[in-house]
Amino acid sequence: MLNTNAYPLVLRSKVHQQTRLKMVHTRDDISANLELLNIIHLCNQKHGWTLLIAPEHIPNKSMLERCSIDSSKLLVIKQKHISNLQYVLNEALNNGNFAAVITWTNVTTADQLQNMNLNLSGTELFCFSKIPSQDTCTIDAMIS
Repeated sequence: MLNTNAYPLVLRSKVHQQTRLKMVHTRDDISANLELLNIIHLCNQKHGWTLLIAPEHIPNKSMLERCSIDSSKLLVIKQKHISNLQYVLNEALNNGNFAAVITWTNVTTADQLQNMNLNLSGTELFCFSKIPSQDTCTIDAMIS
């Protein structure tokens, strides 16, 4: 089983009351991928599918298998196939067949998600967002 407790880079904000929205803040691609795998693994054990909407990265099948994730319960909608994000989210959240819906801030912001008036449901909504790292080393910093 995948355990990301050793990776303190992932920060989650409070769950928003209206949509059960959980913001997942990560500092880099590695921590984002680990947290994504952890969330998919947890949701994979529930009844229903897990829907990835416009993911930045899709874990490959062998990685999913190593993490004991059933890839047949995972659906992906690419960004180019979305014309109305609010409609897609509402349909997924109220479909009754999804354990979780996961999206990224490259598609929408947390504020936009909160203002979409998404319908209440038992489906969890996760939104991944990268926070800028303050420990970034740049060439300019090394030269000065």
